[in-house]
Amino acid sequence: MPVTAPNAEGARTVALLQQLIRFDTSNPTGDTAALAAFLRTQFEPLGVQTDVIVAPNGKAVHFIARLKGDGSKKPVLLAAHADVVPVERDKWSVEPFAGIEKDGFVYGRGAMDFKGGMAVFARAVMRLAEQKVPLARDVIFLAEADEEEGQYNTSWLAKDHWDKMDAEFALNEGGYILQGADGAVRQVNVTTVEKTSVVLRLRTNGPVGHASRPLPSNETANGKLIAALEKLSVHEPGIRLIPQTRGYLEALARQNPGPTANAVRKIFAVADGRTQALGERELMAAQPANAPLLRALMHNTMAITMIKSGQAANVIPGQAEAIINARLLPGATTDQLIDEVRRVVGDDAVNVDFATPVSQEATRKYYQAKSNIPESSTDTELYRALRTQAAAVWPQAQVVPVLFEAGTDAVAWRERGVPVYGIYPYPLDADILKGMHGHDERIAVRSLYEGTDWVYRVLLDVAKK
Repeated sequence: MPVTAPNAEGARTVALLQQLIRFDTSNPTGDTAALAAFLRTQFEPLGVQTDVIVAPNGKAVHFIARLKGDGSKKPVLLAAHADVVPVERDKWSVEPFAGIEKDGFVYGRGAMDFKGGMAVFARAVMRLAEQKVPLARDVIFLAEADEEEGQYNTSWLAKDHWDKMDAEFALNEGGYILQGADGAVRQVNVTTVEKTSVVLRLRTNGPVGHASRPLPSNETANGKLIAALEKLSVHEPGIRLIPQTRGYLEALARQNPGPTANAVRKIFAVADGRTQALGERELMAAQPANAPLLRALMHNTMAITMIKSGQAANVIPGQAEAIINARLLPGATTDQLIDEVRRVVGDDAVNVDFATPVSQEATRKYYQAKSNIPESSTDTELYRALRTQAAAVWPQAQVVPVLFEAGTDAVAWRERGVPVYGIYPYPLDADILKGMHGHDERIAVRSLYEGTDWVYRVLLDVAKK
């Protein structure tokens, strides 16, 4: 049964998370040096081998702890990113880097994404060391840098330090453990494949002029860009169901007979586009709290994230630019994406290309390589342990291999053929999900207790002699 009552192991995870939150690792600038040094003080007294790898910028610092086994099996690795996104302090009800516990939650930037996961992963490995569990394989814990933003991420780390992070299989962030209004967990989602994150740039040019003499909007850089963004903002890419999304929807329908199940059946009517679109609208109405996630699982998506134009309030600018963050389903290509954006915009005066510091062709090849990375097999010892031990902790839950709608640093392993399974290792609901990258980010203390129990059980399952 779930370990939800106060207990020493869960309390240690909560305390560790509070300490981790207190290191401001906002990216930019992504300075994780102090956090890495702190982790070393936690692992080394337990006899765990540690490494600290500093990137050329002196700020992106990766921490690696290796708990040794007898080597009869290849290692299992647990990776969690140490950097977090910035905060708007005035929008928070608490200090975002204080690690405050109140009303059954730990608040702070990274509490859910992903220092909470780091605390759960780290404590599971520490517990193996503390209890001197005999191991058949090394257990590696990695606190990675530059996952949210920057060039010194796990792909950089793997180029020169692959021997320190090679494993038979790995855990990373990803799938959500969803709980209902009653607090019961009924679905444990384990990521086996991810969307590809693509950053596009839209640029327009026009005459420069004095703001007191406005020009026709269809001639100005700003006017052209605004018209293009208006079209993109209402554009709805079509539904495409990959096997993982189909499995997710099937599980959702089993748990929710009635309107949700009826909507899913219509979405599966792939030969009838109108019925499929109607099913999606009905599903959004039946599952309003989960609508953004469900939409992301079924579509390629585009979000306007940055707009840049002008240098003075009284000058009509000659150039305007917007950044679009697209997330592509497996099988979709960047050529298709750019063609779609150009078709929707319908204006040759709007230049569409990759936002990249390198060449357009090099970036295209990079995205093409990422899109060809195979999904992680569910026929491994680690995936079976995740499923078995989830049933022990959450008996009512079904485990489902799913698509992750965002992106992670798992690509460094996947492109080398190492299966990676993505989890947010604690139950959460739609309200907690909204806090990811938002204000008052938090995670429930009870969820940390249950996640700690689950991951420790999984490590015993796959690593114990």
